[in-house]
Amino acid sequence: MNALIEHAAKLYRVELVRPREAVGRTTVGSIQSGLIFGYTALVDGLVNRILRERGEKARVIATGGLAELIAPESEMIEEVDEFLTLKGLRLIFDRNRRQG
Repeated sequence: MNALIEHAAKLYRVELVRPREAVGRTTVGSIQSGLIFGYTALVDGLVNRILRERGEKARVIATGGLAELIAPESEMIEEVDEFLTLKGLRLIFDRNRRQG
């Protein structure tokens, strides 16, 4: 969204919420659709590609600031854990502390 606003003179910041439909009828609806549905499609497509390449099933957990907004739209995301990255860092910290 920042790139759109900073590099397109006539576009402005919009509330990042799920639009009612994929085909936007206004500038706001179009931006919201592109950001929410477009990003969800990107995530689903990337996960599908990774699963095909690896040839094995994997659990898909979303984390990060927009995870709660994207997950309900996704066909691949099974769970949201906003603290997953921090939990992983904590595990690494604990393991390194025990070894040192």
